[in-house]
Amino acid sequence: MRLNKYIAQAGVASRRKADELIANGNVKINGNTVREMGVDVAEEDSVEVNGKSIKAATKFVYIMLNKPKGYITSLDDEKNRPIISELISDIEERLFPIGRLDFNTSGMLLMTNDGDLAYRLTHPKHQIYKTYRARVSGYLSIEKVAHLTKGIDIGGFVTSKAKVEVIKQGERSAIVEIQIYEGKNRQIRKMFAAVGNKVVDLERIAIGDLHLSHLREGHYRKLSPKEIEYLKNC
Repeated sequence: MRLNKYIAQAGVASRRKADELIANGNVKINGNTVREMGVDVAEEDSVEVNGKSIKAATKFVYIMLNKPKGYITSLDDEKNRPIISELISDIEERLFPIGRLDFNTSGMLLMTNDGDLAYRLTHPKHQIYKTYRARVSGYLSIEKVAHLTKGIDIGGFVTSKAKVEVIKQGERSAIVEIQIYEGKNRQIRKMFAAVGNKVVDLERIAIGDLHLSHLREGHYRKLSPKEIEYLKNC
C-alpha cells in the first residue's frame, strides 16, 4: 500500500495532508525517516507519524456530524478551543473530516477513516455541490444575486457559477440558500461581502444529495450503505 494511503487509512490525515507530512520529514518506516511519496508499506512494516506508531484501518466508518458554531474542524488545537473530535468521543476509530467548516459556521460535516473516499470527495475535479443556508444583512437585490450566480471576485480568485435562491427578504436581512462546489477559505462569507452583504449566520445543510434533515446540532449518525455508495459514485 502506498505510504500516503496508509497514513490516511490510519485516520491521521487525508492523502493530500499525508503527502505534506512525508515531505516535511514527519514520517518514519521501521525507524527511518521517509520523504519519498511513492514508497510502499508492507504489512509487517512499522510506521510512525510525529513519533506515534500508526496502523492502517481495516474497518471503515462513515458519519455525518451536525457541527455547532464555536468548534474547530480539527482533531487537535494548540489554543485549546473546542474541537469536533470531542463530539464523537465514543467512536473508537480515529476519524478525520472531509473538508472543513469555519469556527462560526454550523451544519453538515462528513467524517471517515477511509482515505480514498476523502481524497475523492475533496479533489477539485469532482464538482459536488454543497448547499448552505445563510442569513445576510441588508437587501439582496436581483442584481446582487446575478453577480453571485455568475461568479464573483473574492480577492484574487473568481468563483465558479453558484446556485442562489432568496428564501425570504426582510427589511434588514435576507435568508438565502446558496450552492457551490468549491471550498475556498470563508468563501461564502467573502462572496456576500463582495456584493455588500455581511453573513450573520451560516449553516451547511447538504452535500450533494445528502441532507442534514433533522439531525440535532452537536449530534452525529452513521451513514447508511446507500449513502456511502452514493458518495463513492459521485
